[in-house]
Amino acid sequence: MKKLLEICKNGDAATRLSMIIMGAGYCARGQYAKGIIMTVIEVLFFLFTFRFSWQYICKLNTLGTVQREEYLDLTTLQKTVNDYDNSLLILLCGIIGILFIAAFIALYISNLRAVYELQKQESEGKHINSFREDCRELINAKFHITLLTLPGIGVLLVNIIPILFMIAIAFTNYDMNHQPPTYLFTWVGLDNFRELFTSTSTVTFGYAFIRILVWTLIWAFLATFTTYFGGILLAKLINDKTVRWKKMWRSLFVVTIAIPQFVTLLLVGKMFGDYGIVNSICNKIGLTQVLQNLGLVGKGLSYIPFLSKPGWAHVMIVLINIWVGVPYQMLSATGILLNIPEEQLESARIDGANEAQIFRKITMPYMLFVTGPSLITAFIGNINNFNVIYLLTSDYVTGNMRYANSNAKEVDLLVTWLFTLTNDYSNYKMASVIGIYVFVLCAVFTLIGFTRMIAGNREEEFQ
Repeated sequence: MKKLLEICKNGDAATRLSMIIMGAGYCARGQYAKGIIMTVIEVLFFLFTFRFSWQYICKLNTLGTVQREEYLDLTTLQKTVNDYDNSLLILLCGIIGILFIAAFIALYISNLRAVYELQKQESEGKHINSFREDCRELINAKFHITLLTLPGIGVLLVNIIPILFMIAIAFTNYDMNHQPPTYLFTWVGLDNFRELFTSTSTVTFGYAFIRILVWTLIWAFLATFTTYFGGILLAKLINDKTVRWKKMWRSLFVVTIAIPQFVTLLLVGKMFGDYGIVNSICNKIGLTQVLQNLGLVGKGLSYIPFLSKPGWAHVMIVLINIWVGVPYQMLSATGILLNIPEEQLESARIDGANEAQIFRKITMPYMLFVTGPSLITAFIGNINNFNVIYLLTSDYVTGNMRYANSNAKEVDLLVTWLFTLTNDYSNYKMASVIGIYVFVLCAVFTLIGFTRMIAGNREEEFQ
């Protein structure tokens, strides 16, 4: 703000004119190309804002008031639609319009500062770059700006706008009964957030949310660390000097990676289905009857509910994920283990350390230091691990009416529940609320993990 006041006070006529025509200051000092570009950007912004986005921004407070109606046009004897409001379009275009305004304000302030700097350079007799020299700077001294421009635009389009749109939806009543363009939806404040924690005889989102959140965290922990430590142990086993045919063993496990994951999951899901091949074998060898006698399988069932009953399904999902995920971790762990200096390991053995102590004091600290970022990424990825849960439990039907009333299942993660709410029940408002909590959950774990595991002060220990 002080800088802007200084510009208003000390700026010359060309600089002050730049407050109205953004390219004036450049043109006054011979930078005609840059002046024309800035003026064109300014004109395009005002055209976009006042010819397109402003009409939506003005309606953001209500998200529309005119509902779609069809009527018979007596002059043409054809059905005609009135000039209705589309709440979804108003919300999306309104958000985009506000972002454009914010971006233009930032550009406007930056432009004023740049023009003022040109004024000072001129008064001090310094050289003022030509447009060609400015372009050369973009591939030399300011090359970072060139590199970051496209990724920045991509982040805005792919991340920021969808996130803001999702957050906005969470404060509306956008659901199956308020589907644009036929119907309007409007703002409801924090009602959806309250509903997510409400448990009554008819509204059971609170009951389902807490339990699904707990299962999501348990799943993320188990899925991450079982595959992580399983991969390390498998890599150590294969790399052991006493193990022969190391290449063959590695190749066998790599084969599981070569097969697309969704194919593996669909196939395994069918194999462990209620009437799949695994249940057929269990019936023939009498295992199903044994489990019934132990009370682990219901008396009325002729199969083991591997993926169709809570408890059984939770355990099987984790076990199947181990089979799918361990080979990936084995490959990465193999490369890291081979980089541990053999002299360090031999020194530990000479000092009397056994293999367990070496693993605990040398191998694991080194592995955690190197793989810390990927471990955090894997944990966050498992919170959002849609494929494993959805493909294995697509035929799962809950018998708990509290889950059913919330369109959820015992085996759902937050992300699969969110998908079901949107894809099957068009309950976008509650899905957006859940999406916000998933985002917050991932952000918190990411920040905590990266600040604690990647502090950058332990490099000397492993050099």
